[in-house]
Amino acid sequence: MQNQIIPVVVDLDGTLVDTDILYESFFNCFQVVLLQPHLFIRSLFKGKAFLKEYLSQFSCVDITRIPYNNDVVQLLKEFKEQGRPLVLATATHRIYADAVANHLGLFDLVIATEGSVNLSTHEKRDALVARFGEKGFDYIGNSHDDLSVWASARKALLVNPESGVERKARDLRNVDIVLRNRPPAWSVWPRALRLHQWVKNLLLFVPLLAAHRVWEGDLLVLGVVAFVSFGLCASSVYLLNDLLDLKDDRHHPTKRHRPFACGALPLHHGFMAIPILLGLGFISSFLFLPHGFTLALAGYFGLTLAYSLLLKRLMMVDVITLAFLYTMRIIAGSLAFALMLTFWMLAFSMFLFLSLALVKRYAELHQARKKGRMAKSRGRDYYPDDLEMVSSLGAAAGYLAVLVLALYIKDEATLDLYSRPEMIWLACPVLLYWISRVWMITHRGAMQDDPVLFAVKDPVSLLSGVFIGLSFLLAI
Repeated sequence: MQNQIIPVVVDLDGTLVDTDILYESFFNCFQVVLLQPHLFIRSLFKGKAFLKEYLSQFSCVDITRIPYNNDVVQLLKEFKEQGRPLVLATATHRIYADAVANHLGLFDLVIATEGSVNLSTHEKRDALVARFGEKGFDYIGNSHDDLSVWASARKALLVNPESGVERKARDLRNVDIVLRNRPPAWSVWPRALRLHQWVKNLLLFVPLLAAHRVWEGDLLVLGVVAFVSFGLCASSVYLLNDLLDLKDDRHHPTKRHRPFACGALPLHHGFMAIPILLGLGFISSFLFLPHGFTLALAGYFGLTLAYSLLLKRLMMVDVITLAFLYTMRIIAGSLAFALMLTFWMLAFSMFLFLSLALVKRYAELHQARKKGRMAKSRGRDYYPDDLEMVSSLGAAAGYLAVLVLALYIKDEATLDLYSRPEMIWLACPVLLYWISRVWMITHRGAMQDDPVLFAVKDPVSLLSGVFIGLSFLLAI
């Protein structure tokens, strides 16, 4: 058979696209699964084909936004120009396979999962051999499931092969091309876990600082364990949130570059990492820290799950929830160190972090208005016309935090902790300046980061923090 009429068959998941449609559809209709777990479990036990059929009825994966492997698309176009037939053969449900084929406009034939047949491994090989004959096609794939197909193909083309796949494929002695264009996992996982966000967990030490017991070694050890436990739990939540937000993130100017949204990491890796991180976080908490901290950690996880599934889509409820999630770190810290929380600390935290949560919303709405979008934000209950009200609420909340700090100076408990509490007054104008500056920067459209991370990287913010810290030291 002449080379130019040998068909080229390509797999979908992990090959033509840098994602997995089964996981995409699962997370796309996660809320439906939670509401109807019996139907999901029943389809799961009936087999993958039935599971894919069930998920296809409820999910709506945006085929135009999923991450395509551009190098594979370009390779297929070159084969097309040579006059070779192109076939999409995938274990993905036919609804999505047809949608991909229609979107790309490259394929002469689509073979996919439908009915009770899951078109994977031997089922795919048998279907292709029945149509094209043994060694009558070239096959492009990436996984262990593709090995049986490559065994019956004339040439094997590998795309970002899974661990151990290339070695086994080369034993078949028909490997023609090995394409690698996915970044190494070690360089991407820190972003997926958002290790830079762990800086927020320093709030756990606030009760220790407030009680002037930060130099006690045993408490510092507890603090380090609490920091790591909270970080592991938070990273598991970030992974879950990114998986649930795939559809919305891909429409966002910056979030579309997140590892799962852009296809830099396989979705099933994130799915498997969530329980591992969560388990490590709770085990270390349960073994080494007071049970109250473990309960606070469970409360944090439960609230973030509710936020990911529902609360973030409710106007004002989302920012109040974010503020409370920051405050929960301080509450968890007090439980880890067995220290009493004060009314002043909780009130200050809620107002300050409500202001910063509104900074995030304002920045998103500002970008939307700048680009001429007037419709409601994807996944949020805000319109660009809400911009002025959001800024008013955010600035007011920030100034209330300063008022709480000022009132704290005259509290009786403060007089017991500080020999010169009036020196804390020096912190008030500095905090007023910092909050006002953050809002001015946000108003000018220059706030691109999470405001807390912005503060960590911004020299002026760091200097302001030093001045505030010095005022408290002088008061002591």
